Amino acid sequence: MPRDRKPKKATDVEGLVVAAQQSRFYVDASDTPSSKEIDIKDLSISIGGREILAHADLKLHENVHYQLVGRNGVGKSTLLKALGEGRIPGVPWSLSILLLGQTKLVVNGLDEQLSDIRFHHDTVLERVIKSDTRRERALRELEELSEALDNANDPLAVVRAIRKLKHERLEQDLSEMREIAARRSGARGAKSRKDLISLEEQVAVSTSRLQQSDHDVNPATVQNETSAAVDTLAEIQSYLDNIDSSTADIRARTVLRGLGFSQGAIESPFTMLSGGWRTRCELACALIQKVDILLLDECTNFLDLPAVIWLEGYIRSLKTTTVVVITHDRDFADAVADELLILRECGLQHFRGNLSTYEHERRSQTRYLTRMKDAQDLKSKHMEETIEANIRAAKRTGDDKKLKQAASRRKKLDERTGLEVGLRGGRFKLNRDLAGYHNSMRDEIEIPTMDPQVRISIPSTPPPLRFPGALVSLKQVSFTYPGASKTAPLTLRDIDLVIHPGERVGIAGLNGSGKSTLVALIVGTDNCQGGGPNENGNGGLLPSCGTVTRHSRANIRWFSQHAVEELEAKGTQDSSITALSELLSTAAGEMTEQEARAMLGSLGLPGRIASDVPVATLSGGQKVRLALAKLIYSPPHLLVLDEVTTHLDSDTVLALVEALREFEGALLVITHDRFFMRCVVEGDSPYDIDDSEDKEAVEGKAGWQPKPGIVYRLVKGQLKLIEGGMRGYEAIALKASAKPLR
Repeated sequence: MPRDRKPKKATDVEGLVVAAQQSRFYVDASDTPSSKEIDIKDLSISIGGREILAHADLKLHENVHYQLVGRNGVGKSTLLKALGEGRIPGVPWSLSILLLGQTKLVVNGLDEQLSDIRFHHDTVLERVIKSDTRRERALRELEELSEALDNANDPLAVVRAIRKLKHERLEQDLSEMREIAARRSGARGAKSRKDLISLEEQVAVSTSRLQQSDHDVNPATVQNETSAAVDTLAEIQSYLDNIDSSTADIRARTVLRGLGFSQGAIESPFTMLSGGWRTRCELACALIQKVDILLLDECTNFLDLPAVIWLEGYIRSLKTTTVVVITHDRDFADAVADELLILRECGLQHFRGNLSTYEHERRSQTRYLTRMKDAQDLKSKHMEETIEANIRAAKRTGDDKKLKQAASRRKKLDERTGLEVGLRGGRFKLNRDLAGYHNSMRDEIEIPTMDPQVRISIPSTPPPLRFPGALVSLKQVSFTYPGASKTAPLTLRDIDLVIHPGERVGIAGLNGSGKSTLVALIVGTDNCQGGGPNENGNGGLLPSCGTVTRHSRANIRWFSQHAVEELEAKGTQDSSITALSELLSTAAGEMTEQEARAMLGSLGLPGRIASDVPVATLSGGQKVRLALAKLIYSPPHLLVLDEVTTHLDSDTVLALVEALREFEGALLVITHDRFFMRCVVEGDSPYDIDDSEDKEAVEGKAGWQPKPGIVYRLVKGQLKLIEGGMRGYEAIALKASAKPLR
């Protein structure tokens, strides 16, 4: 396919450069396609001089749901940003694309910031309804035209209204055509520039019409403009009917309730929401709009399990929308994704199936091809030795038969080395499976390359306690915050909990149910280290009634869900702080620099990343590793992990699961991640146990194995044991998400 000689690149002030193949036959930009598919060839993206994609192919089929997979930092969010903001040449402008990033909502390239002053005095419901800017514009146009047509006292009102509407639409078309003309070159570029000149002339004519005096408008013009206004009004009404505009209020309430908003919160001012609830509101803004392509970046952040399960069902119900999701929640991703887009080594791979299926098939294929290659190598080595022996014997005895025998075996060796399975899964046949000219009789055995395995190693054995006993014991503990109303319900009520050495305990529950408050009571005022409350100046908490008993020799460490934000704030205040200096400062002489480097290296922060890269510029996943290093440089007897997986990719979560399964101290886990809770607390295998070889590997793994733990649910201030563990809680959440809204 011929290309333009100088392909245009889209560049912005952030250093984002996007280029793609475009030909004279390619349909894009101003063209209106009959299909809603995206098919981009030779796509290259770089940001700040770092290459994200190089000559990759991006294809999104209509109405298919994708998960974009890749390690932290490979550029997943950058790819979605380039697509959502209209930076990729070749994506039809007629497609409606909505991007919900980690910080903002982007609709067809237009940002909708959380702090937008237009919504300053709106309720949450109004904020969600008004976020559909296309619907709001259509309603405004409908109102203006209707008022003008109904104005019997001013017959020229309809002329002014329709001219204003047409002018605004022409200006929007002109803005789009300027970008199209800037991207195209050659014959297509010349045609685009002619179209641009034509549009500029139309805008100039439209501007003169807007400035025309009422006295210069003749009756024939009034009649024509009135007829055009009636037709446009019918067109707008048809569009509003097509997007079910009249049901916007009901749909907004349904989405907000599904995401966990109470009826009171729906009617409350948007500005009263906290950061986490504002993020949920932005997610609701994205879900309520009817678009062709929906891009969701880490949409499960700040969602509790009932909201996540409701979101699973909602995304699966979007039968007429293409969805691309980035998420660290493996169960959520497996539930919503039909296909994978795998971003690795500056390329994009497509796979039909979810992440768990991909990993299982990848391991199976790698094992199968590795065994085939090893067997062939062994057979080839034996035949080579035989051939050499025949040649030596022929030279020694002068026997020509030995030389013929060696030549025959050499031919067989060349014919039988390579892939043994054909395209249809049967035996390889040369005339069917390897047509054309080749240097070998069979295709070579290519073992799939995998990303280097994420390695996380933590000190596994805490120091022995001088005498036995429970690490923490809570008996009839209740708590309410000082200053709370006497009629307000207790935050925690009659909590009984005992954690023994080596135990695994999980706590699940809704956001705001008091999980972090309970952890603060368990940790106490003297054990808040490495991300606990006393780094915020709050200290631990004391119960309002009941008793909390801790082992006098127990070392308790707490990974707070705000640990990453605390490191970001510290790194911003002092740009010279590195991971190495922060760990040495925390250890306060308890470890040498060499030991600190070894600790950071075992957690995936090796060499210069630890010593030269400022903390402020580390990724979210790297900050999580640093926060963990501050907790476990001296293995604690009880390690509390509060939402530790939020900033980690799936491979890193898997590595952390494996490391924690070998940790001999006690674990208290608070998370909405079902996969993480099942594997770390309940002892489920992180691999596909149906695979016999995976099962043998798991069962044959030597070393200390923890006993399966228990999972509690914190509801209405009380701690209740969940029958069936995390799967039981999932069933409860599924039942709650399916309840009809009142």
